[in-house]
Amino acid sequence: MLAETIVEVENVSFSYPGREVFRGVTLDIPRGKVVGIMGASGCGKTTLLKIIGGQLPPSSGSIRLDGERIHELSRSDLYRVRRKVGMQFQQGGLFTDLSVFENVAFQLREKTDLPESMIRDIVLMKLNAVGLRGAAQLMPSELSGGMARRVGLSRAIAMDPCLMMYDEPFSGLDPISCNVIGNLIRKLNDALGLTSIVVSYDAKEALEIVDYVYFIADGKVVAQGTTAEVQASKDPFVYQFIRGEPDGPVAFHMSGGSYSAELGVN
Repeated sequence: MLAETIVEVENVSFSYPGREVFRGVTLDIPRGKVVGIMGASGCGKTTLLKIIGGQLPPSSGSIRLDGERIHELSRSDLYRVRRKVGMQFQQGGLFTDLSVFENVAFQLREKTDLPESMIRDIVLMKLNAVGLRGAAQLMPSELSGGMARRVGLSRAIAMDPCLMMYDEPFSGLDPISCNVIGNLIRKLNDALGLTSIVVSYDAKEALEIVDYVYFIADGKVVAQGTTAEVQASKDPFVYQFIRGEPDGPVAFHMSGGSYSAELGVN
């Protein structure tokens, strides 16, 4: 029987040289749900995806992905587990010298022994799922930002992963494209039986599609709850974040010394 939780992050700490990012982050990602990881720019959201995917090892704590301690696996076992995971990058991450069709077909050719006729059918099916079967022969330079994200999503689901991770899927998109991408994330998650982690600072778009959300600040989880719970929350950080208020726990000014002293004013 499959565990109800596909990702378990337990008391994880992590630092880059000279900068602490996490200090005791704990969260669970339940199967079949769309879970948001939200926080201000620079709080470590993308770093957390890299830790979950095994790209970065934690300084302490543990990460289980589908029951396996991802940070303790050998390289071959890590690659095996990663085949269960699809990733959509912030800017699409397409190979610029390959057509849309070839981008989606790439990992099918690299990681499977499927015949070319079957690869063709899978690619067209995945592109059709994101509404871009008609763009199969276009090059990435011919795509709009929203189209590139959709092709990236098509490529990410090509291997039928059980977990999808989205790194800022709404960044830099116009309102129509944001809505299209949001609806796709939700519909594909439910139709394909996926679990999705959506990293975003865009509260408006993310809260329309997620089932549960974690807020990260100061290296830890500072709030969590269902969409309804966080929208009704009076927690100062949550209230400021989802409403975009300039004043609150997230300060406008980075801490420093005395301003008047720095200007030489007595």
